[in-house]
Amino acid sequence: MTRKRAFTLVELLTVIAIIALLAAIAFPVLARSKDNANRSSDIANMNSIRTALQLYRVDQGAYPPALLGYATLYATGPNAGNVMPASQVRGFLYPRRVDSSKTFQPAYARYGNADITTAVWPPADPRPLGSAPVLDLNGDGSVDSNDDVAGARQAFGPSDVVKRPNPNNAAENIENDPNPTINAYFYKISGYDVSEVPTGGGASRWELRYAKFWTTWGLTTGGADDDPRQLGYTDPPDGTVVTWDSYFRELDASGQATRANRDVVLFLGGGARTFDSRAISERSWRVVAR
Repeated sequence: MTRKRAFTLVELLTVIAIIALLAAIAFPVLARSKDNANRSSDIANMNSIRTALQLYRVDQGAYPPALLGYATLYATGPNAGNVMPASQVRGFLYPRRVDSSKTFQPAYARYGNADITTAVWPPADPRPLGSAPVLDLNGDGSVDSNDDVAGARQAFGPSDVVKRPNPNNAAENIENDPNPTINAYFYKISGYDVSEVPTGGGASRWELRYAKFWTTWGLTTGGADDDPRQLGYTDPPDGTVVTWDSYFRELDASGQATRANRDVVLFLGGGARTFDSRAISERSWRVVAR
């Protein structure tokens, strides 16, 4: 009689254990590789947006009020009143200066072309007024508490819905009106105009990412001692924050962004780069370029 050789139970369990060990090693490596590839893609797209902004400024003499643009409804025809898909919009940068609406969509943003949302302002710098100067705003040659004044701080926060001028009201200037009256609606795929941000416990909110003005003075009367890092001012410096990508952000057990370079910030000069998630989540446009 011939005997048939078979795996013993011990051998089978050993093989399974080896496969499980290899999978445990391989999956995180593959996940990191995918994450890095997505980040590189987003950085490239953000730099394309920066180039398009510079071209727009040369043509128009100023930066646009939004990147892709506000959500648009069909005015006539069988779809009148319905949302026009982002791919059909003729926005500020797309399609003349950016050849694909997908350029505005971060890799981890999974939304349709017709999905729209309102948004709130991101958190303002929580440090006490006068305790955290970042630039010499008054021109006295030193950076001190006199450079950290209320007018040069962010005007709104997460309790404030982003507004826009009413395009149906001829008295309102859609570019510069300091007192917008209606809620702004954005395309969700335009992740550099607005971004969905996790807030812990499975909850999230939509925050503004691109704004020509964000300080109290900038949004009202302007001011000689205002923070110059606002796109609405003439020749903002290289350290001006254009927008940032929050989709790589990780949260700690308390629901706060971790202190790791997971966000990607697009500066007006120097392009997009990784940045400390906690810093950008707390200070928004007030962070200082490294």
